[in-house]
Amino acid sequence: MQIDLIAVGKRMPAWIETAVNEYKKRLPRNIPFNLIEITPAIRSKNNNAENYKQKEQDNIETALASNSTIICLDERGTSISSQQLAVQLQSWNDEQQHVSIIIGGADGLSDGLKKKAHQMWSLSKMTLPHGLVRVMLVEQLYRAWTITQNHPYHRE
Repeated sequence: MQIDLIAVGKRMPAWIETAVNEYKKRLPRNIPFNLIEITPAIRSKNNNAENYKQKEQDNIETALASNSTIICLDERGTSISSQQLAVQLQSWNDEQQHVSIIIGGADGLSDGLKKKAHQMWSLSKMTLPHGLVRVMLVEQLYRAWTITQNHPYHRE
């Protein structure tokens, strides 16, 4: 199994990188986690959000593995619990899937990319800072793994 977090955005604050690396380090070796940062489209007065999203889609698609299960994060996606994520994580591991979870840029993800997604998740109905989403996602992956192992990190 391989999990790629493909995130539009670079130059995150040090505390975000520290937190992502901490939870990445906690994941077992059989769940490799890779953060792939995509440079945001350059904004200008003579362009629009759809063009930015399309350019970012092109860069995201370049980073996707050909056999990847694609999950897009979007505020209109499905909310899942930590327990549901644990079941999903176990399934991915059993099937040795390559999973790509995508965080869009400031304008979100293109409709074309959302249509290619196997699943769309929402971490919250609130709009969250993209750096914080990175931390929340890798922490939830770690939490899901601890649930599959009956580790006391997660408590009901």
